[in-house]
Amino acid sequence: MDANEKVIQTLKSAGKPMKAGEIAEASGVEKKEVEKAIKKLVAEGKLHSPQRCYYDIKK
Repeated sequence: MDANEKVIQTLKSAGKPMKAGEIAEASGVEKKEVEKAIKKLVAEGKLHSPQRCYYDIKK
């Protein structure tokens, strides 16, 4: 499972918006990798930011 999949899985499990650091801690992926994955997933339209610095799965 790559970082993108782990980010999505972590957010699905949480069921709420999370900060990059929280996602990193919950998924076991380095924060730098999580931030890269978030940037890519937002660009692809899979994630959105409902509040500054928080990310969630786009529904």
